[in-house]
Amino acid sequence: MTREFCDNYRLMARYNRWINERLYEACEALTDEARKQERGAFFGSIHRTLGHLLVADQVWLRRFAQCGVENAIAFASLGPDVLDMPEAYTLDMVLFQDWAGLKAKRAQLDAAIEQWVADMPDAYPQLTMRYANSKGVQREHAAWKAITHFFNHQTHHRGQASTLITQAGGTVGVTDLIALL
Repeated sequence: MTREFCDNYRLMARYNRWINERLYEACEALTDEARKQERGAFFGSIHRTLGHLLVADQVWLRRFAQCGVENAIAFASLGPDVLDMPEAYTLDMVLFQDWAGLKAKRAQLDAAIEQWVADMPDAYPQLTMRYANSKGVQREHAAWKAITHFFNHQTHHRGQASTLITQAGGTVGVTDLIALL
């Protein structure tokens, strides 16, 4: 069963890159003002929603890398050049005010995510992760639960971003996973 876990996560990483490319392409047709306009969403604007995903992805990827280290597994794709946000963070912090920086970081993270799951040993999802959440609460559970959350979290906020893009007059097109297949 562990091989199927990893194959599923490889598919999720491929979908993650594919749909992010579509979202960012749709955003290219919008003005910077439209991307940054407050629209009443949880993170306010398209830019801040996409920015939140950058922060959250790096937080989780740091945790996954640490789980690897604790189990003598090094993930070269999750190095400091990729996970370069400040140690002290908030989930709504803006890492990139400029569109080009945000877009470049997204592409870098998506490539790293695909490489990370490609390199993931079949046993990794069954390893126990230990970390503190953003409020300092200690957590401990199987890695597969966190990896599943990681990809689900991305889908949740991309759905919000897709709605915001539509509100701004843009179009993302088909976003269904099955369309990738």
